[in-house]
Amino acid sequence: MGDESYNFVFKVVLIGESGVGKSNLLSRFTKNEFNHDSRTTIGVEFSTRTVQLDNFAIKAQIWDTAGLERYRANTSAYYRGAVGALLVYDITKHLTYESVERWLKELYDHADPHMVVMLVGNKSDLGTLKTVPTEEAKDFTEKNGLLFMETSALDSTNVEAAFQEVLTAIHKKVASREVPRVSITAVTLSSTIGPASDAQKKRSTCCKNL
Repeated sequence: MGDESYNFVFKVVLIGESGVGKSNLLSRFTKNEFNHDSRTTIGVEFSTRTVQLDNFAIKAQIWDTAGLERYRANTSAYYRGAVGALLVYDITKHLTYESVERWLKELYDHADPHMVVMLVGNKSDLGTLKTVPTEEAKDFTEKNGLLFMETSALDSTNVEAAFQEVLTAIHKKVASREVPRVSITAVTLSSTIGPASDAQKKRSTCCKNL
């Protein structure tokens, strides 16, 4: 399905430490690509993909930013309008998991507190090197009301499922009007931004603000 036909635009942000695989999760979901020589993201990048959920066309606008502090973009501009987030850590590097709480605080400081958040343990293909037990991560998500999934951007495991689950949860909130502000954001985006100029407008806005 082309971008010329969609009912909602949902902005979803990728957050987490540098090197956990955020950029490859983005490229795997939006282009079905994996870059083995992935360089550190500088500033902000985003891609879109339109998916079908319950007879609605949802345009997912996935934003990726630098995990390294020196490359961090304007934080408030990055989070503005986001209705979902994937908080990513590397299952083989416990330090990236230890910073999850800090990322979650930053997210809630700058974004809608009712947004859908999924904790993602990436690089599940490296299971033999795992340092973050699945149960430990699950306990954290249950205490904090988050979704949870382990993925591999390398071999595609659960990448589609993770994004689909987040988008479905956002859509349910919008459909039930559980979160009016999310509903307004989603409807306003899809009705006021022309599909042809969507990426262009967003890119120019992003670059001006950052």
